[in-house]
Amino acid sequence: MKVEEQKREDEMVRDKRYDQLDKVIHEYKDKEGTLITILHQAQKIFGYLPREVQIYIAEHLGIPFPEVYGVVSFYSMFSMEPRGKYTIEVCMGTACYVKGAQQILDKLKEKLHIEPGQTTEDGKFTIETTRCLGACSLAPVISIDRDVYGNLTPDKISNILQKYK
Repeated sequence: MKVEEQKREDEMVRDKRYDQLDKVIHEYKDKEGTLITILHQAQKIFGYLPREVQIYIAEHLGIPFPEVYGVVSFYSMFSMEPRGKYTIEVCMGTACYVKGAQQILDKLKEKLHIEPGQTTEDGKFTIETTRCLGACSLAPVISIDRDVYGNLTPDKISNILQKYK
């Protein structure tokens, strides 16, 4: 595909996403306290909440951009960077840390060539660290979307990742 054709296709996709966002804003804008709902929907549409989307939402709701940015930056459920198809959460809580969570994280970083908060170049994986996944008896633990893997060792990471490639 030529560069010009790709740009036109990207613009069409962009327009469709903003059309979807306009519908969401229209549906919720007159209701009290719906910023978080609109941001959730925007993140579903775009995959994350880049600055231009936050500005767009602020302008269309008639609220200051810093208010929108403050909510996005406060809540960990929102991301201002592109996310991978799969989010890997590495539990760094006390039980997991004591049982080797750092070695698990190091192995993931080595295999995926990214740091926590980053996404692989192919858009497949994002690594995040978390304080607790609530599976202390299985420490150390990671979750990939809704799948939880426990009693991990660095040697098990390659096989787990292979399931998602």
